[in-house]
Amino acid sequence: MPVKLKYASKAIGTGSLRHRILRAAIVTVLAGFVLFAAVFAYYNHKYQQIVDTRLASGHLFSSVSQIYAAPREIRDGQKYTAAAIAADLRRAGYNSNTQLGTFQLNGNSIFIKPGPESYHNTDGATIDTSGGTVQKITAENGAALSAYELEPQLITALSADNSRTKRRMIAYTDIPPRMVQAVTSIEDRNFFEHNGINFLRIVKCGVEDITSGRKRCGGSTITMQLARGFFLSPEKHLKRKLIEIFISFQLESRFTKPQIFEMYANQINLGHRGSYDINGFGEASQAFFGKDLKQLDTAQCALLAGMIQSPSRLNPYRHPERAIERRNVVLDSMVETSAISASEAARAKAEPLNLAPPNVDASEAPYFVDLVHDQLVQRIGDQDLAHQSLRIYTSLDPDLQSIASDAVEAGMKNVDDIVRKQHGKSTAPIVYPQVALIALNPHTGQVLALVGGRNYGASQLNHAVAKRPTGSIFKPFVYAAAYNSSLNGTALGGGGIFTALTQLTDVPTTFTFDNGRQTYTPNNFKGDFRGDVTAAYALAHSLNNATIELGEMVGFDNVAALGRSAGVASARGTPSVSIGAYDATPLDMAGAYSVFANNGVHLTPWMLSSVTNTSGDIISDFPREAKQVMDPRAAYLTQSLLEGTMNYGTPAGAVRGHGFTAPAAGKTGTSHDAWFAGYTSNLICIVWVGNDDYSDIKIEGAHAAAPIWTEFMKRAIQLPEYSDVHSFSPPDGVSVVRIDKTTNLLSDTSCPDNSISLAFLDGTAPANSCSQMSESPQNFIQKIFGIGEHPNPQTNPPPALPGASPARPASPTAANAPVETQPAAPKKKNFFQKLFGGGDKKKQQPQDSQQ
Repeated sequence: MPVKLKYASKAIGTGSLRHRILRAAIVTVLAGFVLFAAVFAYYNHKYQQIVDTRLASGHLFSSVSQIYAAPREIRDGQKYTAAAIAADLRRAGYNSNTQLGTFQLNGNSIFIKPGPESYHNTDGATIDTSGGTVQKITAENGAALSAYELEPQLITALSADNSRTKRRMIAYTDIPPRMVQAVTSIEDRNFFEHNGINFLRIVKCGVEDITSGRKRCGGSTITMQLARGFFLSPEKHLKRKLIEIFISFQLESRFTKPQIFEMYANQINLGHRGSYDINGFGEASQAFFGKDLKQLDTAQCALLAGMIQSPSRLNPYRHPERAIERRNVVLDSMVETSAISASEAARAKAEPLNLAPPNVDASEAPYFVDLVHDQLVQRIGDQDLAHQSLRIYTSLDPDLQSIASDAVEAGMKNVDDIVRKQHGKSTAPIVYPQVALIALNPHTGQVLALVGGRNYGASQLNHAVAKRPTGSIFKPFVYAAAYNSSLNGTALGGGGIFTALTQLTDVPTTFTFDNGRQTYTPNNFKGDFRGDVTAAYALAHSLNNATIELGEMVGFDNVAALGRSAGVASARGTPSVSIGAYDATPLDMAGAYSVFANNGVHLTPWMLSSVTNTSGDIISDFPREAKQVMDPRAAYLTQSLLEGTMNYGTPAGAVRGHGFTAPAAGKTGTSHDAWFAGYTSNLICIVWVGNDDYSDIKIEGAHAAAPIWTEFMKRAIQLPEYSDVHSFSPPDGVSVVRIDKTTNLLSDTSCPDNSISLAFLDGTAPANSCSQMSESPQNFIQKIFGIGEHPNPQTNPPPALPGASPARPASPTAANAPVETQPAAPKKKNFFQKLFGGGDKKKQQPQDSQQ
C-alpha cells in the first residue's frame, strides 16, 4: 500500500506540473495574441486615418488638372481628308470616351458629334473632304457652315509639386488587356486572387536579402507597391514593409481589384523625360511611343511593364539593349501565365522598339507650359491648381509647335558648326549659343508655338521671356515713326514728307543729345559706309548712321514713344534707340511686329484662353488686349520697306535663297545677339540666338537666326491652316508702284529690268518715269551737270486721318536744329564723274549692321 501511494503521488505531481506549463503557455499565447491584436488595432486605426485623410482630400494623384491646346479650325477649301480629321479626333479621345465625343467616318465624309464633356457644345457637323479638300461643312440642322472647330488636344497635366510630374489619367476600361496581363505576369501573378499580401513571397525575399546582404528582392504585391507609392518613401526597411502591409489591408478592404489596378496604372513611375517625371501608363505611352495607351501592341505593353523594375536603368532611349532584354523576359512570363502563346511571344520579340522621336520640346511644349502655369498663378492665384481637376485651354497649335522645335533643332546644328569653326584650335571651352522662337497669329495675338531654349532637359531657363538688346530688328520703328510724323503733318529735314526715296546720309557721324551734353558716335557693320542712300536702301541693308540720322529728323523721343506703345517698354529717346540698344524679350518683339502686320494695331501676345471645371463651367476667361498705335497707312508703308528688305536686303540670301518664296516681310538683327523678325499674311515668327553670358556670338542674324526662321516657315506653310498665304493689300490712300533702282523714278518698259516695288502715300510717288528723266529740258540738263536743286515731289503732305493726333514738335536734335550741328555731306561728283560714272568706290556686298 505505501508503494502504491508513492507511485500515485508521483503521477499526480507530474500531471499537475504539465497542467501548469500548459496553462502558462496558453496564457502566454493569449497575452501575445491580445498584445498583437492591440498593436495591430492601433496601427490599423492609425493608417486607416491616414488613408481616410488622403481619400477625403479628393485627390489621390499630385496632378489632375489638364492643359489643352487650341481647338483646330477646319475651313472650306483647306487641304484636309476625312481620315486625317478622324485621326485628330482619336488623339483627342473621341470614340474611346463617348462622353467627350464620337465620330463616324464614311469614305470622304465624317460626322462629328461632341459629347457632354466636350470643350464645345453638343452641336454636330458633317465635313465633306472629296478630292482631299474640304468641300463643305454642314451642321446637324442642315445649315451650311464656313468653319468647324475640332476638340482641343491634351498637351499635358499641370505639375503640382517640385517633382514636376506629368500624368495622363486613365480608367481601368482604357487599359488594354495585354497591358494588365503583362504587368501581373511580371509583378504579381496572383494579384486577382490574394488579399493584398503574399506572405510566402515576402519571407522568401527577406531570406534572400539577408543572405545576399543586398536589398534587391521585391516581394511586394501590386497593392503594396500602390501603398508605398501613395503614402511612403521608397527606402527599404522592416518598419516600412510593415506599414505597407497595414495600408494594403486598408486599400483591399475599400476598393475592388480593378480599382486598385487603375490607381496603380496612374501612379507607377516610369522614368523621366526632360525635367519631368513620367507617372502612369497613359503618360508613358505618349512619351515613349507617341500613342494612346489603347493603341499599344503586345511588345510595347511588355516594354512598359518591364520598365517598372528600374525605370532609369531600363530607359529605352538610353539603354535600348537592356530595355529589349527586359521586355523579352516579360513576354516569357506572359507565356508562362498563358496570357499569350509562344509563337505570339516570338513575333513580339522580333519587333524593334519603335520609339517616338525623343524631342520633348516638340511634343509637350515645356517652356510654353511653364509660362501658362506662371500666368495662372498670377491671374487666379496659386489655389492648389493641379488638384482642382481644371481644364486649362490655351493658344498652342501642337503641329506648329512640333515644326518649331524641329526647325530649332536643325538650325542650331548649323550654328554649332559655325561656332566650332570660329573656335578653331583654341583649347578654351566652347560656349554654344541658346535660342528662342515665337510664332504668333498676327491678327489675334495668339501664341501658336514657343520654344524657349535648345534643350529643356538641360536648361529650363526660358529665353523667350528673357530681355535682350533688340538690335536692328527695332530699326523699322524709326521708319514707322517717320511715316507717322508725315501723316500728322510734320515735315522732315528739307521741308518734305518722308517716303521710301527720302535721301539719308550714311557717313561717320557724331550725334549729340541731352541738350548737347552727351555725344554718340556709332559705326556700321565692319565700318562699311554707303554715303547718300534712299530710306528703302538704308533699311534693307541695315545702315546704322543713316537710320540714326532719320531718328534725329523724327525726334528720338518720338521713336522711343512709338517703341514703348508697341511693347518695347525700355525704349528711351537717345540716338542709340534707333538701332535697338534697349532691351525686350522675343515674346515682346513678336507683339511689336503685330503693329506692322495688323494695320497699326498692337496685340499683346496671349497664351491662356479659358479655364473650366469638371462640369464645363467657365472659372476664368481671359480678355485680349489690342491698341491702335499707328496710322494703318504708316504701318503698311513700313511693311512695304520690310518686304523689300526680305527680297533684296541682308536676309535675302538666307530666306529667298533657300526656297521660301511666299510673300513675306522681315528684318535681321545683329548686335551681340542674332535676331530675325518676319511674317507672312497669317504668321509672325521671331527667332533669337545668343549666349547666356551676354558675350558676342560673332554670327550675323542672316547666318544664325534667319535660317531657322526660313526652315520653320517653309514647314509651316505646308500645314493646311497656314497654307493660304497671300500678298499684303495696301489700305486706301496708299499705292504700290515699280521704281527703277538706278534713277529712283517710275519704272517703265523702256528702262532696264532693274526695278523694285515700293509703297507711297497717294500723291508722293515720283511723277516721272526713268525714260523721261524730267519734265523739261532744263531739268534734264540740271540732272546731268548737277546744277540747281533736285526736284522734290514730296512738298504737300496728304491729309491726316480723321481724329489723328496733332503734329508733335520736333526734337531739339531733329531737322530744325541749327545748320552747324548737322553732319557734313560727302563731296559731290564733278562733271566728268557724273557723265562717265567715275569716282564710285567698288561696291561691297551688303552686310547687316552692328551697334
